[in-house]
Amino acid sequence: MPIVEYRGHPDCPLCGGRFEHWQKLGEPDLEKCPRCAAPVRRVISAPAVHRGDSHLLRESNLARHGFTQYRKVGKGVYEKTAGEGPPVIRDES
Repeated sequence: MPIVEYRGHPDCPLCGGRFEHWQKLGEPDLEKCPRCAAPVRRVISAPAVHRGDSHLLRESNLARHGFTQYRKVGKGVYEKTAGEGPPVIRDES
């Protein structure tokens, strides 16, 4: 379930004019602040993206879940590192 960011009245002592709310994608946007009942509007913000050496992206885990991973080894040449598929892919164009 994503976290949705809302903005309300900037001088509100309860919410500070900004708060986050756990909300399903299919739910309608909030119209009022749950703390102070002031009108609010939804703010579009950048999603959180995890980067780094995650155990989810390890080759053994990818293959186990049916994914195939390739690594670039040269110009237009990719070598399979995990999963099923051809061992090498070449861009012939």
